[in-house]
Amino acid sequence: MAPLPIAPKVCIIQTAFPGDVVLALGLVETIRAIVPEATIHFVLRDGNQGLLKDHPHITQVHIWHKRDGKFRSIWALGQTLRVQQFDVVINAQRFFSSGLIAYLAGAKTTIGFRKNPLSFLYTHKVEHNFGPTIHETDRNHGLILALWPTATKNLPKLYPSQEDYAKVQQYQSTKYICIAPASVWFTKQWPAKQWIDFLDQCPAHYRVYVLGGPGEKALGDQITASTKHPSVQNLAGSLSFLASAALMAKADMNYTCDSAPLHIAGAMAAPVRAVFCSTIPAFGFGPMAASPFGGTIQTTETLHCRPCGLHGHKVCPEGHFRCATTISAIQLLEALPLA
Repeated sequence: MAPLPIAPKVCIIQTAFPGDVVLALGLVETIRAIVPEATIHFVLRDGNQGLLKDHPHITQVHIWHKRDGKFRSIWALGQTLRVQQFDVVINAQRFFSSGLIAYLAGAKTTIGFRKNPLSFLYTHKVEHNFGPTIHETDRNHGLILALWPTATKNLPKLYPSQEDYAKVQQYQSTKYICIAPASVWFTKQWPAKQWIDFLDQCPAHYRVYVLGGPGEKALGDQITASTKHPSVQNLAGSLSFLASAALMAKADMNYTCDSAPLHIAGAMAAPVRAVFCSTIPAFGFGPMAASPFGGTIQTTETLHCRPCGLHGHKVCPEGHFRCATTISAIQLLEALPLA
């Protein structure tokens, strides 16, 4: 491989869910640390760009408008990227669409995971391995070792603006915790009635904020209306990604599912406990490696059916959903600071 220029032009692609985008941001931090002169672009799916608003290390964000027609929008995006004449394109996603975007970008060097169906078009292919000690940030870091073998892995960071911090300041006058109870997948989501049970037992001196996107407001309303806790406010749909991150940063504790808010908390070095139901942390999507702020909460039962897949399901395949229903409110309460 020809040597890279002193100030390489790099493009990172991650077109999956918001949590995947956050986890890929470790690449931005690592590249910036080892090659401060690099120009970094980032490609993501429409709806996720709020995560990178005014990011200090990203020169330009390119948006895949998938809803405008999958392949038509890929072609248009590919042509936009090709004009940039990137030295390196790094595809952190394993599916066909991102592989096609990476190919169309026409970079001198294209790196991605071997599992991508278009990886035969890459100049460098990297294994996407699983193991009990391998985190997704480790897998992503492996994508750049062919270019920078001595690079030390940096963890992802998010950069809320002063406006984001100002927006949430009104909620920070007293001790508080945040809960993010929703997930795209039913079997990753601890049931609403158990969130309610937890809040009913949560110390009254904590104010509780329910976080989530606009589509999760109804769940937040249900929990808020049903709990006996005297101070719960549903902010789902009211805060941007980065404003939510700013709020989570100063919480006494953040409770999430195996979902994007877990990784947002990690990128803010905020305390977090993630409730894992059908999936397991060993897949590599638990609290970020080497972070002292994260922990997981799981069933104490041994279930032959768990995990039932790498991703969640719309319904429990076994019909009993014991991986979730056997997690108790006490397990969450034990993670709260004593004061």
